[in-house]
Amino acid sequence: MSRSEPAGIHVRIGEVRQLFNSMDPSPFRDRDLDPDCEEFIVSWARELGADRRFRIEIHLEREPVGQHVLEQIPLAVQSHFHRELDMQELRLHRLVREGRTSLAVGLLALAACTTAATFAPGAALGAFGNVVVESLVIAGWVAMWHPLEVLLYGLWPVRRERRLLEKLANAEVALTSSAQPPVTA
Repeated sequence: MSRSEPAGIHVRIGEVRQLFNSMDPSPFRDRDLDPDCEEFIVSWARELGADRRFRIEIHLEREPVGQHVLEQIPLAVQSHFHRELDMQELRLHRLVREGRTSLAVGLLALAACTTAATFAPGAALGAFGNVVVESLVIAGWVAMWHPLEVLLYGLWPVRRERRLLEKLANAEVALTSSAQPPVTA
């Protein structure tokens, strides 16, 4: 299979209800996918790689359903991943905001600690004074730990997941039923 062709994600279900979360009271098109089904699709997409286009192929094996339902399922799957993408965007914005805020706090703490260490009478108090000075410097750098962790390492997994959800939200969804002709969205 070439890189330009969409990678297939194959889902086999016996009944339509296996695809959607049974606890979700939303109208059909706005229903969430069943958590296990979603995890199956997302895991398969991760294995294939986010640099690929996807085609989600759902095969309904046992339950005959009306044409209207068949036409709505692909749209409902795409709609679900669009909502998940929106939620991931919010997580990313929240994480960036947290990183900026904690960076400001960390820089203030670092400045305060290094300033205090500069004016601390370390040499005058001997070994204890040196411990105090070094402790202040270490405390200042420890205050920078969380902002650096968030901004340097925390954003990448969220961005990677966002890119994957974007591919899934824009994936072609094909539904086939053993008893009916295929439907694609």
